[in-house]
Amino acid sequence: MPLVEESTLPADPPLTVPLVVIGNGPSGICLSYMLSGYRPYISPDAMHPNPILNSKLEEARHLSIVEQDLEYLSEGLEGRSSNPVAVLFDTLLHPDADFGYDYPSVLQWKLEQQHYIPHLVLGKGPPGGAWHAMEGSILTLSLGDWMELPGLKFKEWIAGKRRNIKSDRATPEEIASYYKQYVKVMGLQRNFVENTYITSVTKLCRNQEDDQPEIPPPQTLQIDPEAESESLIKRNWEVCGYQRAADGSHLPFCLFAESVALATGTFDSPARLDVEGEDLPFVYHSLNEFEVAISKGKLCGNTDHVLVVGAGLTAADAVLCAYNNKLPVMHVFRRNANDSNLIFKQLPKNLYPEYHKVYHMMCTQSYTTATHLHSTYISYPEHCVLSLMPDKKCMLQGASGLKILKICAALILIGSHPNLFFLKEQGRSIGHIPNQPISCKGNPVHINPYTYEATKEPNLFALGPLVGDNFIRFLKGGALGITRCLEVRQNKKKLLNVEREDVDGIA
Repeated sequence: MPLVEESTLPADPPLTVPLVVIGNGPSGICLSYMLSGYRPYISPDAMHPNPILNSKLEEARHLSIVEQDLEYLSEGLEGRSSNPVAVLFDTLLHPDADFGYDYPSVLQWKLEQQHYIPHLVLGKGPPGGAWHAMEGSILTLSLGDWMELPGLKFKEWIAGKRRNIKSDRATPEEIASYYKQYVKVMGLQRNFVENTYITSVTKLCRNQEDDQPEIPPPQTLQIDPEAESESLIKRNWEVCGYQRAADGSHLPFCLFAESVALATGTFDSPARLDVEGEDLPFVYHSLNEFEVAISKGKLCGNTDHVLVVGAGLTAADAVLCAYNNKLPVMHVFRRNANDSNLIFKQLPKNLYPEYHKVYHMMCTQSYTTATHLHSTYISYPEHCVLSLMPDKKCMLQGASGLKILKICAALILIGSHPNLFFLKEQGRSIGHIPNQPISCKGNPVHINPYTYEATKEPNLFALGPLVGDNFIRFLKGGALGITRCLEVRQNKKKLLNVEREDVDGIA
């Protein structure tokens, strides 16, 4: 049976495809959307509020953005991403959003199936990635257009799901459902394979390539036979893993790919403090665990503070969660509350009022100003946790010395790391800092800023949090950069193939 219907991977002989995408969250979904032939054009009557960018767009209005010079279009633009194509694509989708404007997108999308690039998107669960792991969250997220993917307005989609559409917030469960439904609405199912676990991604040597089996017939994947011509696909990578069947058994598979795109995100491994007592039963490393403990009544009636460690959005979510459940909070973070690098400094107040509420408390309700230790919220800026004790006490270190405080639970929410164990040396060779683990903030994958190809590993691409783009609004730029790069290379190969045929004909 075809892969489209059975959603299984062939075990023998190995399948060869131009691109394998590892990860089926928003990054992988958006990349599949563009690789499937959906092309962004400037709308006929659209004018971008940035006059310089608008002038550039007018020069080639008849061409899709994929066909244009992304470096030229990106030049001079500024935004909340360090990747210029991410800033470009975001300003086309949400013009001047960072200035508080709600201008409509200047783009319109057209499906041009002749631009389809065969690919597979492999994920552990249903499309949506880590959002499905957050389904049980009792918190809400901003509903703005920034959560949506191209071609399907989130507000319009959610309007058909809710009885009450007055709320301007969305639960993670709604977001996860939106991403899963997006794949069906856009007709991307044939590219997605669920319940897959990657065990190794290996670069093939030339002598290995020569010994590989013949390419299986294209109907296995139901792709364009011409697109899977052996002359157009090199076996640069071997992707191995297993697919979990309905009965729980593991079905091994092996694929060959010309290119691999990493879209795994960074939620696989919660970061740890590595202090004594961190594995005690009252210590949590995810908001989900904390919410489950609350729902089971484990913290009901406690007057001792919940210790929240971290100064990011997840830590802020935890503070709000505790606050909403009438649990007092002791908030510990290493930075000064006025540090310009805090994420709250980058969020517009009108779009994220709840996060700014937490930030205000961080600045104004510190232990130095708290009237007594029974306040509902106390912040400990420029402090770190030295240890956690079995009797539910924690030891803090600050500039004024050591403090030992009584707590009822602890949440260590200091970020997370991607799990790239399937790459050689866990991907340490492809970061900005050589021989160090990949992390979103400290050591993202070092990429060409316009193609998203790893500078130290040809034919390996990365997008989303792996390259520092945590916000969904910016990860779409990675999909644009990769799609343009692959299409340019594909066109060059086709031209070369035609030239070779012409030479053979003359000969």
